[in-house]
Amino acid sequence: MAQPIRFQPPPADGRQALRARVEQAPEQHAEAILAGYDLVQALHDRGILDTATCALKASDEMLAALVVDANTPEAIRALRNLMFWQKILGNIEPKWFQGLFKAIPDGLATATAERSEPIRIWKLVRRALSKDSLRGVAAGLDFLESFGRHLHALEASMRSPSA
Repeated sequence: MAQPIRFQPPPADGRQALRARVEQAPEQHAEAILAGYDLVQALHDRGILDTATCALKASDEMLAALVVDANTPEAIRALRNLMFWQKILGNIEPKWFQGLFKAIPDGLATATAERSEPIRIWKLVRRALSKDSLRGVAAGLDFLESFGRHLHALEASMRSPSA
Protein backbone atom coordinates (compact mmCIF):
# COMPACT_ATOMS: atom_id res chain seq x y z
CA MET A 1 0.00 0.00 0.00
CA ALA A 2 1.13 3.49 -0.78
CA GLN A 3 2.30 5.73 1.97
CA PRO A 4 1.24 9.41 1.96
CA ILE A 5 4.05 11.87 1.54
CA ARG A 6 4.21 14.32 4.36
CA PHE A 7 4.28 17.91 3.25
CA GLN A 8 5.13 20.67 5.64
CA PRO A 9 5.24 24.09 4.01
CA PRO A 10 7.90 26.36 5.41
CA PRO A 11 6.58 29.11 7.67
CA ALA A 12 5.86 32.20 5.62
CA ASP A 13 7.88 35.32 6.35
CA GLY A 14 5.38 38.14 5.84
CA ARG A 15 7.98 40.88 5.75
CA GLN A 16 9.98 39.16 3.07
CA ALA A 17 6.86 38.65 0.92
CA LEU A 18 5.93 42.32 1.28
CA ARG A 19 9.48 43.38 0.46
CA ALA A 20 9.39 41.22 -2.65
CA ARG A 21 6.07 42.78 -3.74
CA VAL A 22 7.47 46.30 -3.28
CA GLU A 23 10.62 45.46 -5.22
CA GLN A 24 8.58 43.94 -8.05
CA ALA A 25 5.96 46.71 -8.18
CA PRO A 26 5.59 48.36 -11.58
CA GLU A 27 7.06 51.79 -12.09
CA GLN A 28 3.69 53.55 -11.73
CA HIS A 29 3.22 52.03 -8.27
CA ALA A 30 6.74 52.93 -7.26
CA GLU A 31 5.99 56.60 -7.97
CA ALA A 32 2.87 56.39 -5.82
CA ILE A 33 4.85 54.78 -3.00
CA LEU A 34 7.49 57.52 -3.18
CA ALA A 35 4.75 60.17 -3.13
CA GLY A 36 3.29 58.46 -0.06
CA TYR A 37 6.70 58.56 1.63
CA ASP A 38 6.97 62.27 0.81
CA LEU A 39 3.54 62.87 2.31
CA VAL A 40 4.35 60.94 5.48
CA GLN A 41 7.65 62.85 5.81
CA ALA A 42 5.89 66.21 5.40
CA LEU A 43 3.32 65.23 8.04
CA HIS A 44 6.14 64.19 10.34
CA ASP A 45 8.12 67.41 9.73
CA ARG A 46 5.13 69.54 10.74
CA GLY A 47 4.34 67.45 13.82
CA ILE A 48 0.98 66.31 12.49
CA LEU A 49 1.80 62.64 12.92
CA ASP A 50 2.75 63.22 16.57
CA THR A 51 -0.48 65.13 17.14
CA ALA A 52 -2.54 62.41 15.47
CA THR A 53 -0.78 59.72 17.50
CA CYS A 54 -1.47 61.56 20.76
CA ALA A 55 -5.09 62.13 19.74
CA LEU A 56 -5.54 58.45 18.98
CA LYS A 57 -3.98 57.44 22.30
CA ALA A 58 -6.19 59.90 24.20
CA SER A 59 -9.33 59.37 22.12
CA ASP A 60 -11.26 57.60 24.88
CA GLU A 61 -10.50 60.33 27.41
CA MET A 62 -11.27 63.07 24.89
CA LEU A 63 -14.57 61.45 23.94
CA ALA A 64 -15.55 61.06 27.58
CA ALA A 65 -14.74 64.74 28.23
CA LEU A 66 -16.72 65.81 25.16
CA VAL A 67 -19.72 63.77 26.26
CA VAL A 68 -19.60 65.25 29.77
CA ASP A 69 -19.28 68.80 28.39
CA ALA A 70 -21.94 68.30 25.73
CA ASN A 71 -24.41 66.92 28.26
CA THR A 72 -24.92 70.25 30.00
CA PRO A 73 -27.97 72.50 29.60
CA GLU A 74 -25.74 75.29 28.28
CA ALA A 75 -24.26 73.10 25.53
CA ILE A 76 -27.68 71.83 24.52
CA ARG A 77 -29.02 75.39 24.32
CA ALA A 78 -25.94 76.47 22.35
CA LEU A 79 -26.46 73.68 19.81
CA ARG A 80 -30.15 74.53 19.50
CA ASN A 81 -29.28 78.19 19.02
CA LEU A 82 -26.71 77.32 16.34
CA MET A 83 -29.30 75.26 14.47
CA PHE A 84 -31.77 78.14 14.78
CA TRP A 85 -29.23 80.66 13.45
CA GLN A 86 -28.39 78.32 10.58
CA LYS A 87 -32.04 78.46 9.53
CA ILE A 88 -32.22 82.24 9.94
CA LEU A 89 -28.97 82.98 8.12
CA GLY A 90 -29.88 80.50 5.39
CA ASN A 91 -32.97 82.59 4.59
CA ILE A 92 -31.04 85.85 4.14
CA GLU A 93 -29.56 86.65 0.77
CA PRO A 94 -25.77 87.25 0.97
CA LYS A 95 -26.08 90.53 -0.95
CA TRP A 96 -28.04 92.03 1.97
CA PHE A 97 -25.25 91.12 4.37
CA GLN A 98 -22.70 92.55 1.96
CA GLY A 99 -24.55 95.86 1.93
CA LEU A 100 -24.70 95.93 5.72
CA PHE A 101 -21.08 94.99 6.27
CA LYS A 102 -19.78 97.35 3.59
CA ALA A 103 -21.62 100.19 5.33
CA ILE A 104 -19.86 99.58 8.66
CA PRO A 105 -16.34 100.70 7.63
CA ASP A 106 -17.78 103.62 5.64
CA GLY A 107 -19.82 104.80 8.62
CA LEU A 108 -16.90 104.40 11.03
CA ALA A 109 -14.58 106.31 8.69
CA THR A 110 -17.07 109.16 8.41
CA ALA A 111 -17.74 109.23 12.16
CA THR A 112 -14.05 109.25 13.12
CA ALA A 113 -12.82 111.64 10.39
CA GLU A 114 -11.55 115.04 11.42
CA ARG A 115 -14.05 117.76 10.68
CA SER A 116 -13.08 121.22 9.54
CA GLU A 117 -16.17 122.76 11.11
CA PRO A 118 -18.21 121.87 14.21
CA ILE A 119 -21.26 119.65 14.03
CA ARG A 120 -24.44 121.75 13.77
CA ILE A 121 -27.90 120.55 14.69
CA TRP A 122 -29.46 121.75 11.43
CA LYS A 123 -26.91 119.86 9.33
CA LEU A 124 -27.69 116.72 11.32
CA VAL A 125 -31.42 117.24 10.76
CA ARG A 126 -30.83 117.72 7.02
CA ARG A 127 -28.74 114.55 6.90
CA ALA A 128 -31.35 112.66 8.95
CA LEU A 129 -34.02 113.69 6.44
CA SER A 130 -31.98 112.55 3.43
CA LYS A 131 -33.30 109.68 1.32
CA ASP A 132 -30.57 107.25 2.47
CA SER A 133 -30.96 108.09 6.17
CA LEU A 134 -34.74 107.76 6.03
CA ARG A 135 -34.40 104.43 4.28
CA GLY A 136 -32.06 103.20 7.06
CA VAL A 137 -34.42 104.47 9.76
CA ALA A 138 -37.35 102.75 8.02
CA ALA A 139 -35.41 99.47 7.87
CA GLY A 140 -34.59 99.76 11.57
CA LEU A 141 -38.23 100.49 12.43
CA ASP A 142 -39.39 97.56 10.28
CA PHE A 143 -37.05 95.31 12.23
CA LEU A 144 -38.19 96.69 15.60
CA GLU A 145 -41.86 96.34 14.64
CA SER A 146 -41.36 92.72 13.58
CA PHE A 147 -39.35 92.01 16.73
CA GLY A 148 -42.11 93.46 18.91
CA ARG A 149 -44.77 91.45 17.07
CA HIS A 150 -42.80 88.22 17.66
CA LEU A 151 -42.23 89.11 21.33
CA HIS A 152 -45.95 89.69 21.76
CA ALA A 153 -46.76 86.32 20.13
CA LEU A 154 -44.18 84.57 22.33
CA GLU A 155 -45.58 86.13 25.50
CA ALA A 156 -49.12 85.16 24.49
CA SER A 157 -48.06 81.57 23.80
CA MET A 158 -46.30 81.36 27.19
CA ARG A 159 -49.45 82.59 28.98
CA SER A 160 -51.79 80.15 27.25
CA PRO A 161 -52.36 76.89 29.17
CA SER A 162 -51.82 74.70 26.09
CA ALA A 163 -48.15 75.71 25.75
